[in-house]
Amino acid sequence: MDFINSIGFPLILLGVMIFGLACIVILPVLPGLVIIWLAALVYGLVTGFSTVGIIISIIITALMIFGSLVDNILMGASASKTGASWWAITLALIAGMAGSFFWPPFGGLIASLVVLFAIEVIRLRNWRKALESTRSMALGCGWAVVARLGLGLVMISLWGIWVLIK
Repeated sequence: MDFINSIGFPLILLGVMIFGLACIVILPVLPGLVIIWLAALVYGLVTGFSTVGIIISIIITALMIFGSLVDNILMGASASKTGASWWAITLALIAGMAGSFFWPPFGGLIASLVVLFAIEVIRLRNWRKALESTRSMALGCGWAVVARLGLGLVMISLWGIWVLIK
């Protein structure tokens, strides 16, 4: 029990959270925000949930859920700005999920972009416009990484506040 009340336990969890943050960029096959969330959950389960802990846990959970969806939102919105059809975007995102499952870590991104490009070439009969939409979707993916990193930092910061006021 002394270890849990010492600085060692939070430092180990912080290390896990930093690993989760690194996964967002380096190992996208691992769900970085979920790893951060799980470390915070372990902290709460082991040390107990005060009222502040419950509130912070709810906020961290909401950020994790939103962050898990943000890449689809940003990729789709970015592609739609250049005129890509929503059904092409939807099929591209489905292909991205399948690609992530079958060819991690980058299969999802590649599958999304290839499917969007192919459908838009068929629909528009103009490979340059299709390439513009594909490029825009890739840019949206980059912004999604930035957004998930920011959300991860906020999650870790909230957890740090929880640790400090416990």
